[in-house]
Amino acid sequence: MMQAILVSTAVTQRMSNDAMTAFSRNDLEQRDQNDPLADLREEFYLPPDLLYLDGNSLGVMPHRTRQRAMDVITQEWGTKLIHSWVDHDWLQAPVRVGDKIAALIGVKPGEVIVADSTSINLFKVLVAALQANVGRQVILSEAGNFPTDLYIMQGLSAFAAEKVSLKTVEPDQITDHLSNDIAVLLLTQAHYKTGQIQDMKKITRQAHEAGVLVVWDLSHSTGSIPVDVNKCDVDFAVGCGYKFLNGGPGAPAYLFVAARHQTTGLPILSGWIGHKDPFGFSDKYVPAANINRFQCGTPSVLAISILECGVDLFGRTEITKLRDKSIALSSLFIDLMDQHCNHLGFELVSPRKSADRGGHVSYAHKHGYGIMQALKQRGVIGDFRTPDIMRFGITPMYLRYQDIFDVVDIIGDVMAGNEWNKAEYKVQPSWS
Repeated sequence: MMQAILVSTAVTQRMSNDAMTAFSRNDLEQRDQNDPLADLREEFYLPPDLLYLDGNSLGVMPHRTRQRAMDVITQEWGTKLIHSWVDHDWLQAPVRVGDKIAALIGVKPGEVIVADSTSINLFKVLVAALQANVGRQVILSEAGNFPTDLYIMQGLSAFAAEKVSLKTVEPDQITDHLSNDIAVLLLTQAHYKTGQIQDMKKITRQAHEAGVLVVWDLSHSTGSIPVDVNKCDVDFAVGCGYKFLNGGPGAPAYLFVAARHQTTGLPILSGWIGHKDPFGFSDKYVPAANINRFQCGTPSVLAISILECGVDLFGRTEITKLRDKSIALSSLFIDLMDQHCNHLGFELVSPRKSADRGGHVSYAHKHGYGIMQALKQRGVIGDFRTPDIMRFGITPMYLRYQDIFDVVDIIGDVMAGNEWNKAEYKVQPSWS
């Protein structure tokens, strides 16, 4: 066990690699006791003997979720049946929860809708952007973007090959390719592997100066870092509900469409709930004149109700306070890894500068897969991304400073005992 650790101190509770001071684990326990966000941890079901650093992939279940799900199943659905579409506001759930998410990303009510999956919503907003930027047909993105973003772009360009084409370039070359044939730029604000945060305001401004509309994927941003979409003059955005929003596996996603774009063009996924009068049952599709046109089919009431429980927890605090604690936790993690584990072959691939780092810390290691499997056997849950990336999610609502100490301690033990070197860890399964 580590007898002492090195962490930095600052009145803002942010940690850096400057002015290091020695603390014991007891000091971190005291810090947890004095943490103004400590009560939020009690809102979650956390399995005992588990150190969960994978909230950037699947968030922890809020206690409220269990009761809310039972209420919807046994009372709203079980007892009131179809009356609940009106009596319990089922039909307006996508708008109601969308407005709550809007407050987390700095946009106005009526600019966010909860619906479908991130992939489907990407298709919707890419088509909308192409329709809004007549005369241009190229979608631009960065190589190494999250795969579903690239796959949806590829599928769209294959389906409409005569009208749409795809271009991917290296991340540092994006602004060099903002030419007059580019219709829309698709980027992820916080990179899924490294956690690198893009400068949303600067890139959006540069794109607009070139006549290019911008779609931002906020899946690793919302609920993790402060986001101010309207201040950055963003055109479209998408995000998922199952990471930092703690909406459950496969939770509904959301999409943002700036008010100025909501009535441009005809939605290609023109489902009945997106109709101007969905219960008029007309043969002809007439889109709603607001964000509702970006809905397709009947909303998933159970899933949206569960997502709402996770979203509502953000009303208990401020995103800036969560961000401050996230930076403190992630900087502590990096400091401890520097002191105790970096000589063991770990390479930090996340930005060392805290302002550039999102809600997870990633390390590359040639034995990364085996190490992560060994950590799971020890009750430490992170995740692995090919070819060699180990990701550790920093979720300040329920993660403690003492947890960071314990995780690094266990990493050191795993390496010292060669626990990662088991035969079953040699071959990576297709799903990990």
